[in-house]
Amino acid sequence: MTTLLEPLRRIAAYAVCADSDGRVLLVRASERSGTPGTWSLPGGAVDHGEDPKHTVVRETAAETGLSVAVAALQDVLADMRALPGRGITIHTDRLLYTVSVRGGTLADRVDRPTDLARWFTLDEARELPLRSFAARALGLPTATDDVVPGEVPEFPSFYAVPGPDGLHRAQRFAAYAVVTDPEERVLLTRVSDGYPGAGCWHLPGGGTDYGEQPGAALIRELVEETGQTGRLVELLGVASHRDAASLGPEGYPIDWHGVRAFYRVVVDQPAPPTVADVGGSTCEARWFRREELGALPTDRLTEVTAEAVHAAHLL
Repeated sequence: MTTLLEPLRRIAAYAVCADSDGRVLLVRASERSGTPGTWSLPGGAVDHGEDPKHTVVRETAAETGLSVAVAALQDVLADMRALPGRGITIHTDRLLYTVSVRGGTLADRVDRPTDLARWFTLDEARELPLRSFAARALGLPTATDDVVPGEVPEFPSFYAVPGPDGLHRAQRFAAYAVVTDPEERVLLTRVSDGYPGAGCWHLPGGGTDYGEQPGAALIRELVEETGQTGRLVELLGVASHRDAASLGPEGYPIDWHGVRAFYRVVVDQPAPPTVADVGGSTCEARWFRREELGALPTDRLTEVTAEAVHAAHLL
């Protein structure tokens, strides 16, 4: 039955917030939501072009009446759920941030997708009908009433839709790897002609598939783009970049918003890089020694590559 539902995809960001007594901040889904009565972390969908950290602050204030400050990225995960009553299946890429309260007054909402905001001890939260991603973030059992589709629906890896100004816009979630080997060389890929950033050096990785976890996606992309088998070590961060008139193989300007999780990956047995996806967005892959990487001009690196290698303390 769920395979007949219309597939949708979104990116969302959430707050993991504890007070001085160790209680956690949760919100309840109202009758206007797809899962009424369930409890979750404050947060919601990332608007086009919005930095997810700003989403967390904005949504937490709207849902709870509290102003928060983002402290750190805690986790990135994905899930699918079917909402037969609405005729849709949703894949959500969820960014979880640890936050602290700056001020405000806890408040309930009327006639909104969430209606209550409360502080709970972990023991109290354990007894609530928690959304699975919220339970995971709090280290609690992940029993859930979410309906998970039996099959992954077909969904394009890239799609652009007309925006309010008539310009096409696209928002895409991707996962990338800062890859090193035992000699501390760094693996980069070069962007093919005809794609945004053509000729620049980029991180291995790319857009995740519908129903796919980001870590699994980047390990898959690593093999396809470079021929290397790697192991995931840690989540380093999330980059949010917007190009208001990106030009790619589509041949027309696209207001592009990319949200990219980047991870540290180690290849224990490196091999000469090979690009399996010939004719795609990657035309070359190469191992760089630290001094070679440091000698590359800044404009030869894509934005996410520069941000990620700095986060990994490789530059």
